[in-house]
Amino acid sequence: MSKVNSNVVCADFTAQIGTGKVLKAEPEAIQLAPEQTALIVIDMQNAYTSLGGYLDLAGFDVSATQPVVTNIIKNIDAAHAAGIQVIYFQNGWDDQYIEAGGLGSPNYHKSNALKTMRKKPELQGKLLSKGSWDFALIDALKPLPQDIVIEKPRYSGFFNTALDSILRARGIRNLVFVGIATNVCVESTLRDGFFLEYFGIALKDACYQAGPQEAHESALYNIKTFFGWVSDTNSFIESFQTTPELLSKSA
Repeated sequence: MSKVNSNVVCADFTAQIGTGKVLKAEPEAIQLAPEQTALIVIDMQNAYTSLGGYLDLAGFDVSATQPVVTNIIKNIDAAHAAGIQVIYFQNGWDDQYIEAGGLGSPNYHKSNALKTMRKKPELQGKLLSKGSWDFALIDALKPLPQDIVIEKPRYSGFFNTALDSILRARGIRNLVFVGIATNVCVESTLRDGFFLEYFGIALKDACYQAGPQEAHESALYNIKTFFGWVSDTNSFIESFQTTPELLSKSA
């Protein structure tokens, strides 16, 4: 159960623990306790951010991802300082693409990575295959020992992964999302979390879309109107900062 008090959403489990911090968000602020919250870093792989990666080769513009990477690093630093669990996702499949599904799977027909490899046979085995450069997290992001890294075979981080069990075992009910793509894997995972009673928040300046800017805006509209909340990097840092220096680094 959750309640709204002076335009601040506070779940009953947050009120009970008594350590909630108010995060400025749309359509209203929401109170989150650090120990009940995880920062979900979606698919920050070479495939989605780098020239020569899957999205770039499939014809999507990745030239503007660097500011998003910078903001993600700031949010990860703030999460670590506040004791918030950081969970990284990597999207992809085995190098034979058995996990991707065959002709009987809609993923075979809709995955742009798979379609790109069929159009360009010389790329076969190079896009989103485990162990490849494309699958790897970008060099700018190095998970710490306390961070969790989960591989996923589909857009949603909840599908065929241990995410739900990992979160429930740690008493985590709030999921703050950053990463790529806002309109695909971020939104898919946040939606599935909503159906499983997780409170989802997307940080709009730490997410990036696959497609035009309108795709990003449409995903954020869906999230804040139907499935969760939308906030930003500075608000997240301000809510959970433990020292004044942390906020100054975000400027």
